[in-house]
Amino acid sequence: MFQPVILKTLKNYSSRLFLSDLTSGIIVAIVALPLAVAFAIASGVSPETGLITAVIGGFMISFFAGSRVQIGGPSGALIVVIYGIVNQYGFEGVVIASILAGIMLVIFGFLKAGTIIQFMPHPIVVGFTSGIALMIFTSQVQELFGFPGNDIPAEMLGKWKYYFSKLDKIDLSALGIGLVTILITTLWPRVLRKIPGSLIAIIVSVLIVFFFNIEVATIGSKFGEMRTAIQIPDLSGLNFELVQQLIVPAFTIAMLISMESLFSAIVADGATGFRHRPNTELISHGIANIVTPIFGGMAASGALAKTMTNVRNGGKTPMAGVIHAVVLLLFLLFLGGLTKLIPLASLAGILVVVSYNMSEWRSFINIFKNPKSDVAVLLTTFLLTVLVGLNIAIPFGIILALILFAKRVMETSNIEVFHSEIEDEKSHLSEDADTIDVPEGIEVYQIKGPFFFGIANKFEEIEKEIKEKPKVRILRLSRVPFIDSTGLKNLRTLINRCHQQNIFVILSGVEPKVMTSLKKDSIINLLTWDNVCPDIETSISRAKELIHFMELDESKKGIRYNKNYPLDG
Repeated sequence: MFQPVILKTLKNYSSRLFLSDLTSGIIVAIVALPLAVAFAIASGVSPETGLITAVIGGFMISFFAGSRVQIGGPSGALIVVIYGIVNQYGFEGVVIASILAGIMLVIFGFLKAGTIIQFMPHPIVVGFTSGIALMIFTSQVQELFGFPGNDIPAEMLGKWKYYFSKLDKIDLSALGIGLVTILITTLWPRVLRKIPGSLIAIIVSVLIVFFFNIEVATIGSKFGEMRTAIQIPDLSGLNFELVQQLIVPAFTIAMLISMESLFSAIVADGATGFRHRPNTELISHGIANIVTPIFGGMAASGALAKTMTNVRNGGKTPMAGVIHAVVLLLFLLFLGGLTKLIPLASLAGILVVVSYNMSEWRSFINIFKNPKSDVAVLLTTFLLTVLVGLNIAIPFGIILALILFAKRVMETSNIEVFHSEIEDEKSHLSEDADTIDVPEGIEVYQIKGPFFFGIANKFEEIEKEIKEKPKVRILRLSRVPFIDSTGLKNLRTLINRCHQQNIFVILSGVEPKVMTSLKKDSIINLLTWDNVCPDIETSISRAKELIHFMELDESKKGIRYNKNYPLDG
């Protein structure tokens, strides 16, 4: 269940692997540095909170990871949720929500939910990520254009209305710094990919502001001196009522972390050839999110950009992520004070690029070529995220995913009725299929696909369409992989209804898993074992026997069904 990859990789760890991990870890730390600060400020917390999260959260996620190359820390996907928590509950709320999310992630992992979450329908994931990207961009417009004021509305439409009302107060200096940052961040990789464009952009913007004495808002002017020591937050106001209020935001954080980290791990698997352990990955993120807030951090998640940077620069084992965390710790302790010089417009420019990369606009457009149901799901999830909020959008998206799953399964499950002939047992395995005659008085229900609530009521619909009642009804279950509780209930009802109508029921080709469910639910007790047959050929032979004995007893009036018939007479 919980098997951190580092335990396996360290058994054969070599100096060559260490050098590769060391190089990659340092480069990833350089990439993570400006992002950690930018994500923290965008989330409404202090810049050192982002670095603490990158250090402790990044270390925990790598040390307990289910992926060889996953890199964790502050995440752009969590900005919107954390910002909302900060505004309503303060930093104390962030700490509690992050710990609750961590506990949920550990539970997800032990319940083996990782294998399910990573297959969330694509339109829902794109709807979430595109909506979050738009909200991140919207939140950075004020710093990018240098709009004054602290009374900006919280909702999306209110923000844009406010921005348009302030167009005459654009700070051209801030806008210039932001545009320079965007250009350098996007174009620098064409020059040198080893050093991230975001770091170069920050260095250039600091130098421009310093040498040209440009007056723009900086981290120092807004937050003051940056703490270089880890401080445990004050939770003296913790109470059960506050914990209750933060359950839903915590669940939102846990689901976002689950989706983002598992998606990142899947993409990394494709690049490295290794397979991650999804449930261990969830547990590692749970541990990280329980521990990190205790030391003044916020929620942490694995992220695709940093993970793929690790892969491209030769990271081979979780030690690369551990080294990245150590490098960031050294920066926090000895050079953290330098962050006060960074212009806020420059960080806004970096986040504009992040939101663009996160938007998945190409996938968004491509989904419009899919069936209308996918388009409806995409737009519903996107609009809920943007206009209502993730606390509503995430639970609704999960419900939508379950509905879609049920719909897809229903499309693969069907019931056919045969009265004259039916394919043999090997018909679905070979093109040269033989058919078997179905004698008069016998009716075969062939069920293909999962026998669950989606098709369970179809029996009654089919029975209403068939006017003439058979003497024996065979339920062919050889192509049913599982049966759920609703399916069991409806199967029991069908068998009892057949008995009341003096129709014998035979079960044919029951798969072992389905047979176990039938035994547990005591449905087998409604039949004799003679009427549970291994294949369709045996079932039809048994049905002929039943009809033969029924014909012998035709002279008797008022024959009633008996499950032991013809054994008793």
